[in-house]
Amino acid sequence: MSETAPLRVAVVSQLADLPADWDALLAGPPGEGRIWLERGFLQALEASGSIGPGTGWLPRFLLAWRDNQLVGALPLWLKQHSYGEYVFDWAWARAWEQHGLPYYPKLVSAIPFTPATGPRLLADTAETRTALLAAVQTWLDAGEVSSAHVLFPSASELPHWQSSGYLLREGVQFHWQSRGEADFEALLMSLTRDKRKHIRQERRKVADAGVRFRIVNGHSASPADWDFMAACYAQTYAEHRSSPYLSDDFFPRWAAACPDAPLLFIAEVDNTPVAASLCARDGEALYGRYWGARVHIPCLHFEACYYQPLQWALQNGVRRFEGGAQGEHKQARALEPVRTASLHRIAHPAFEDAVAGFLARERAGIAEYHDELGRHTAYGQSS
Repeated sequence: MSETAPLRVAVVSQLADLPADWDALLAGPPGEGRIWLERGFLQALEASGSIGPGTGWLPRFLLAWRDNQLVGALPLWLKQHSYGEYVFDWAWARAWEQHGLPYYPKLVSAIPFTPATGPRLLADTAETRTALLAAVQTWLDAGEVSSAHVLFPSASELPHWQSSGYLLREGVQFHWQSRGEADFEALLMSLTRDKRKHIRQERRKVADAGVRFRIVNGHSASPADWDFMAACYAQTYAEHRSSPYLSDDFFPRWAAACPDAPLLFIAEVDNTPVAASLCARDGEALYGRYWGARVHIPCLHFEACYYQPLQWALQNGVRRFEGGAQGEHKQARALEPVRTASLHRIAHPAFEDAVAGFLARERAGIAEYHDELGRHTAYGQSS
């Protein structure tokens, strides 16, 4: 490939058309959230109808080519709403509408329904990166979209986005990071006495209810396991009077395409499944994603979503567990507050100024909130 060959940027509007060498762009150390951009995962979303026409998530992936070789990409979605993003801009949309301006469609670079940090701007050189950013700016300048948003990008990307005029927004999630604990008991012993006692009490309630866990991945899970996970997932949304984002057949499609990634924790009583939680593994990182229960058992949510994944992580060389969006209750269960980021580019100058002022105030509040959480750590000296 010639370094002087012209760069060509094209738009892919169907994920079935992603080139075979797409995953080669994701090369890098595992554990950095690349599994959420794997071709198999993305195409499972589309083939299952979880994204695409009628969902408000339309692919507009920018691909950069040089000498017919894929050298860069920027995953983008044309959005008609703000659902499934975990960075909330509903108030911005209302402000636009109150001034007689359309907020949608907008462009979003994110992983649908997945608030996990990872790469967004994939580029082999600064020239490729500049070309991808320029393509987004062309859409903004033409008035085709109101704004462009980059959700949960890798920290190394932040300077590139900010130098291109994107506004920084911060948030807080709760993650567990290994401190060298040998097993779950060692993890408990690193916590304060009260937190350690509380976790043991919660786990005892689940065990006394006769719950046992069966753990399977994409290789070993059966079609019945995925049917049960889909039913649990749908029930969680029904309990919140909402509709699930993912269709039932997304789960087996993902497992078939990327069998090493999904990890399913199935809670059983007398060999009958009663609940399930779904995580995903990426090297030394584990991501908590979905959960649901068919019967109510006290503390089963905490066992399925936190204690079982943490125990598995400690047994299998995983050093980081991301518990998903929000949830201060996670801090009492060994997960610690971590600052997250998103970037936002607003086409309308007046609204951009207003959003910039809001984000400056919000960042100050997030900093105070993060510091306050840090004063309530679950960790302490063994006693």
